[in-house]
Amino acid sequence: MKRLSFALLSLGTVLVTAVMNVEVYSEYFGDGPPYFGRTTNMDKWSDPLPLLATFDAITLVVCWIGWRWANRSRR
Repeated sequence: MKRLSFALLSLGTVLVTAVMNVEVYSEYFGDGPPYFGRTTNMDKWSDPLPLLATFDAITLVVCWIGWRWANRSRR
């Protein structure tokens, strides 16, 4: 039962992370210009990839630690 609940929790976490990544990508790189044109605020634009990569890495580490914990407690 513990493994099943952890598997569902991990799946939910990965799905939430994937949805967040898609939303951020579509906001930053989506169709259409920003509010005042594409080049107006280019000096204030920041790349979202480092933040997303950090969040994805944290998600993977938490899922891996939980998987190890669920397998060890099974024995």
